[in-house]
Amino acid sequence: MTVTEPAPAAVPTPPLAARAASVGGSPVRDILAVTARPEVINFAGGLPAPGLFDKAGIAAAFGAVLAEQPERALQYSTTEGEPTLRAAIAARFDARGLGTGADDLVITTGSQQALSLLATALIEPGETILVESPCYLAALQAFGFAGAHIVPVPCDEAGIDPDSLDELVALHRPKLLYTVPTFQNPTGRTMPAERRAAIAEIAARRGLWIIEDDPYGELRFEGERVPWIASYPGAEDRTILLGSFSKVMAPGLRLGWLRGPAALLRACVVAKQSADLHTPTVNQLAAARYLADNDLDAHVARVAGEYREHRDAMLGGLGAALPEGSSWIRPEGGMFVWARLPEGYDTAALLPGVVKHDVAYVPGAPFYAGEPDRSTLRMCFVTQTPDEIAEGLRRLGGALRG
Repeated sequence: MTVTEPAPAAVPTPPLAARAASVGGSPVRDILAVTARPEVINFAGGLPAPGLFDKAGIAAAFGAVLAEQPERALQYSTTEGEPTLRAAIAARFDARGLGTGADDLVITTGSQQALSLLATALIEPGETILVESPCYLAALQAFGFAGAHIVPVPCDEAGIDPDSLDELVALHRPKLLYTVPTFQNPTGRTMPAERRAAIAEIAARRGLWIIEDDPYGELRFEGERVPWIASYPGAEDRTILLGSFSKVMAPGLRLGWLRGPAALLRACVVAKQSADLHTPTVNQLAAARYLADNDLDAHVARVAGEYREHRDAMLGGLGAALPEGSSWIRPEGGMFVWARLPEGYDTAALLPGVVKHDVAYVPGAPFYAGEPDRSTLRMCFVTQTPDEIAEGLRRLGGALRG
């Protein structure tokens, strides 16, 4: 009788990179997966209202590009981006008082890719960077994946405290500061001009890069526009300004950009070549055609007018929905309201019970790089109608009252 030798045990595959294991997924997307039932009024997302997309205008732009220059639209493009689109974006900067040429811009696959490229080009593992507290969650992911040591800067309802920033820069010698100064995600707050000027001065005096992320700035409902940090003395040669068409045209186009000094742009281009070669040509050409054939500013004004009604509906109902002693920030634009419940409340622990009432929000804790304020939460007001917002707040109030 022949004896069959047992097969040798398989050797396990090598482990994932440490950075892949150390950076978690997005709690926001996890919540959206749990609350995907159509009966849930979901304030957890950060999606623009799809009913306000200019579907006809975008379709016409794609149709014109594919009819008139199909070979170019369907071909590879340059990593820096299509010249016609870069020129159109530069013209929009010029019109707002920030002199910009096409060569000052790189087109990215959404502004999220710009964050990833900057993390690659600027951050060595273990280097310290500064962020707002709380901070845009996907930025924390991008910087964490690059191995950065992330230090939060104290903030209030007007954003970064310049004195605290100056002290932290002196203490930690960080590589960069990341900020969303206008209608910040998650808080909706806007940094006033005097603080922007102070941050520019600190960056120049201390030697600091500034990443100024501006995905929401055009969605202003009230008040006066505040100039970009990039426009203040001292910030000109050290500010990377990010923008996107996701909130003003359509997020599915995945079109963003970064504006910055030439040497840094070259490094980002090399990083982008290794990531995706270039942003889809047809999308870039269609966006450029849309800008040539349509008044984007008029479209944004209509969207902002609708969003203002949604914001007002949410602000009008928060007092009855949240426990006595709660507070919240009144945003002048953007997409989010940030609220703080009284001490002792934990919005993450409360969320499963809230979802049983067919309503959802995002707990605030994941947005903090340091010690979180567990009583905070973020709610997006742009996707639901004012009536749906009122009903969602009624459900939230019932859930919080138990």
